[in-house]
Order: sequence, then structure tokens, then C-alpha cells
Amino acid sequence: MAAKRTILLSSFMKNDDSAIHSGRVAILSARPGTVISGTAPPGSASPGNTSSGSAAPGSAAWRGTLLAGLGVLSFSGSFPATVFAMEGFDPYLVAVGRAVIAAAAALVFLLVARVPLLPPRSRLRSYLVIAAGVVFGFPIFSGLALDGGADTSHAAVVVGLLPAATAVCAVVRGGERPRPLFWAACGLGALSITAFTVGRGGGHVTGADLLLVAALLSAAVGYTEGGRLARETPGWRVISYALVVAAPLTVPVTVVLALTTQVRPDAASLAGFAYVGLISMFLGFIPWYAGLAAGGIARAGQTQLAQPLLTLLWAWLLLGEPFEPVTVGAALAVAACVAMSQRARS
Repeated sequence: MAAKRTILLSSFMKNDDSAIHSGRVAILSARPGTVISGTAPPGSASPGNTSSGSAAPGSAAWRGTLLAGLGVLSFSGSFPATVFAMEGFDPYLVAVGRAVIAAAAALVFLLVARVPLLPPRSRLRSYLVIAAGVVFGFPIFSGLALDGGADTSHAAVVVGLLPAATAVCAVVRGGERPRPLFWAACGLGALSITAFTVGRGGGHVTGADLLLVAALLSAAVGYTEGGRLARETPGWRVISYALVVAAPLTVPVTVVLALTTQVRPDAASLAGFAYVGLISMFLGFIPWYAGLAAGGIARAGQTQLAQPLLTLLWAWLLLGEPFEPVTVGAALAVAACVAMSQRARS
């Protein structure tokens, strides 16, 4: 019966990627990428789990990279979708309301899986940190930056710097110790993306830039804390619990904003709102957190070096923003940096 209850969720996870099956929980052991099975209550760690945060060796590390890359592909459409959503909805309503859409989906997943609807009390502080970073911080700050004059291409700066910020957080909070080659690749990748995107934006520092920096820091903290929890709890439950914990604030705020702000929905704005709610805020986090847990937060997180160029591609296709030939050179530089970081074992 337990296997039947988890059929819906099994399509998102491999058997060794924190999948729930037959009353047993497959969790990551002391080394990310090593899987052990044992009976454990939902959401709890194995008694022997003392994850050190070092990057997983061999195929497990590459599996983590691929999962994280799938998350990056999902996130890459967030900025264009936000622009579309704000054509029909208030920026604050988009930023907070997307979490309500995601929370509704998360509750469905939790109910189908027959697991507790609330996280363990001992982990509540960590889930509050995740909620503050990725449920509130990044959506609000990035949305206001886009509404305040930053175009999608310029906003990609925040994503270009995000892998470096996540790696620093992984060292401070996640206990990871990447090798010097990793830091070199991380720095080169961040420098390449920053030079490319800031150069396209004229190099000016504005209020929107400061909001993008705040969004960057918020996401880095939320990603790191979520990656830590995903070592012992399936990634889909990590983001689900963060959304549920935030719901007592997001739901009433969304209702008030919906009643007090001007709403002009059309097909494009509704599609954008649906994307940031279901994909950016929920489904994208399932492979993303699983990838961070399996491949190491700092190492797998470097896949986000490709996100700015993916975002520029979507901006060109969907918003008509210019896609200049220099982007090809930047794409090659980013690909080289990602390859270097993936070869650097922690």
C-alpha cells in the first residue's frame, strides 16, 4: 500500500535520490552520494548519518550535477515569467502569491505521500531560514528590481554571482571544503558572467542593482540550508515544508494584496504567474535540492553559472530583448568554468 501511495512522487525521483518506498526511507549517508537504507520516520535522518558536506565521488557526483542542472533549467525562465506576470498583477502580489500557488501544490504532494504536513519541530528554524531566503527574499527583491527598471538581461547578473555566493555559504554553513581549483573555477565563472551582464547594462550601479544583490544573498542562504536538509530529507519535502511554514503569512498577505491592488489578468500574465508559482517556486526545487545533496552544495551549485545565458535566451525568445553575438563567447567561457569546477574534487 505504501508503494501505491507514492506513485505520483516516484516520477520525480530515482530510487537512490531520496525516494520513499515500502515504508523505508533512502537517505544520504555521511558522504553525499552514498546511499543507505533503513527504517526511519518520515523526514528523519538515519542514526548513522553525519553528513560532512564533501562532494560526492564518481557517478553520484555527476548525478547530482545533472539533477541540479535540471533545476537550473527550470529556474532560468523565472525572470521572463515574472515580467509577464507583472503585466497583469502587482509586483508584491506576484512575489508573495507565487508562494501560495506553490504551497497548494506542496500540500497535495504531502497528502498523497501520507507524510506529516509539518516539519519536525527540531528542524523548524532551518525551514524558517529557507522560507526567508527563497520564499520571501529572492522573489520580492528580484521582482522589485525588475519592476524598478532592471531588464531581464541585466537582472541575470544576480544569477551569475549566485554560484559563488552559494559556495561561500556552503563553506560557512554546510561544512564543505572545496579545493583551490574549485575556487579558481568559481571565481572565473562569476567574473565572466559579471563582466558580460554588467557590461551590457552600462556598468551603472542603481537601486535595482542593490535589490538584485539582496536577492542574490537571500537565494544563496536558502539554497545552502535547503541543500543541507536534503541530505536526510527528500528534496520535494524540504521545499514543501518551507512553503507550508510560510503559508500563515503568505496566504493572508496574498488575499489582502489581491483585494487592494489593481489586477489586470490576461493570458500572458496568468501564464507567467503560473510558471513562477508551480515551476520556479516548487517543481524546480525538487531536482535542485536533490542535486545539491548528492553532488555537494558548492560543486553542484556551480551549474547555475549557465543560468544567466539561459535566461538571456528566454528573454530573447519571449520578450524580444537583444541577443548579441558576444553571448556566444560568454557561453563558451561559462561552459569551460563549469567543466573545471566539476573536475575539482572536494
